[in-house]
Amino acid sequence: MLTRVTLIIGVTAIYFALIAFMGYSVRRHASSSAGFTEGGKAFAPWLIAALMLSEFIGSSVSIGTAQKGFEDGISAGWNLVALSMGFLLLGVLLVGRYRRTKLNTISAILEQTYGKGVRYAASVLTIFSLNVVAVALYASGGAVLGAVMQIDRGVATVIVGLVAIFFVTVGGFRSVIYTNTLNAIIKYVGIVLALAFALTQSGGYAHLRSALAPRMFDIAGVGLSQIVAWMIAGIGSIFATQYVIQGIVTTPDDRGARRACYYVAALMIPFGAIVALIGVSSAYLYPGIRSIDAFPVLIAHMPPFSASIVVIGLAGALFGGISASTIASGTLLLRDFYEPLFRKQGDDRSSLRFIRITTVVIGLIPLVLALFASKILLIAFLGKSLRATLAVMILLCFYAPRFGTPRGAMTGIVLSIVATISWFIAGNPYGIDSSYFALGVPVAAMTVSQLLKVLHRDTHAATAERP
Repeated sequence: MLTRVTLIIGVTAIYFALIAFMGYSVRRHASSSAGFTEGGKAFAPWLIAALMLSEFIGSSVSIGTAQKGFEDGISAGWNLVALSMGFLLLGVLLVGRYRRTKLNTISAILEQTYGKGVRYAASVLTIFSLNVVAVALYASGGAVLGAVMQIDRGVATVIVGLVAIFFVTVGGFRSVIYTNTLNAIIKYVGIVLALAFALTQSGGYAHLRSALAPRMFDIAGVGLSQIVAWMIAGIGSIFATQYVIQGIVTTPDDRGARRACYYVAALMIPFGAIVALIGVSSAYLYPGIRSIDAFPVLIAHMPPFSASIVVIGLAGALFGGISASTIASGTLLLRDFYEPLFRKQGDDRSSLRFIRITTVVIGLIPLVLALFASKILLIAFLGKSLRATLAVMILLCFYAPRFGTPRGAMTGIVLSIVATISWFIAGNPYGIDSSYFALGVPVAAMTVSQLLKVLHRDTHAATAERP
């Protein structure tokens, strides 16, 4: 057993050294605040596609989908279908509009239509939602490394967190793009190897199907309400994820940005099916384990070298996901709060120092919370759900800028945060998912503000006509 663990640790250490070198080698491009947050040049569509894919097939989605597959069967893959639809619609509806703004933050785009108050509210909401997802990323990474390397899950979580923070603070956005390209490739290879092992150990798909309850192979087993909720959260999160926007604005042109979105959409669906089936296989092979360990325990039983590939793929995606989240949050804090309020004109060194420190602090906060996390997919889902509110505002901003009012936009964001989180904490009573509030509250607030605006206008016009 010692030989097995030693081999996995050795392969993992070599991989970490490789991606650390990749990040360190581009550090000169992170010598300014713009270079740190934007990468310093336009990137090819396939690189941006790999960046976005790596973030959304990160360890929280992999471990969480396998956990859901262990509990409810192959229908767990719908949460990846939702993400695929999000990228497809992003390419069709929003890529060109995002790029024409010449801005790289969602909050700055919303400010053009709804004012500074909405910009600050949107920025806070985005940072909060990204950090909620980061909690799930840390927790899932700790679960994998803890199970495979036979160390305490809390210790493993701290290790992966500190390494991830190091990557982003050294090389900035460019290092995130390059390392995540390699991470995405390794991650995909790793889950294919894991599925091959799982099906072999299970006696094949046909035997697995005959041995488990039929509900485990029901394509809609999680229920229509859950699937719709995943669609709302998945599509909404793609439309309004800060590092996705940072990615698509760094492609050479609109066509390249759309291609990047379509590449990711095509790769998402098979990934979801594979990971859900891994969870189903674990339900047959290891029925007595906790559902959160469905994927980690399977990896722990794989041959050492193939297990190493899965581990470095999961860990690499974890680091990439955390790096992208922290750099996106840091970018928002820099552009929306620090520079307007504290930066002196022409003082870019202070901006660079601020964002480096910020990425460390933002990386540490969810790391502490992750030590107490268990329902990984549920936590990640909350982070995505919250961004559905911003997706509503972005769609209205681009396609119906005269609908509603700035006050309605601010009210919608604030009430959505309160309602969505409160409903989530309450355990989604009556089977109503919290994502419905993230979508419905801002729509309702903007509709009410529009009606009041029309009523006020009509009342004013009637008063003016009186003799």
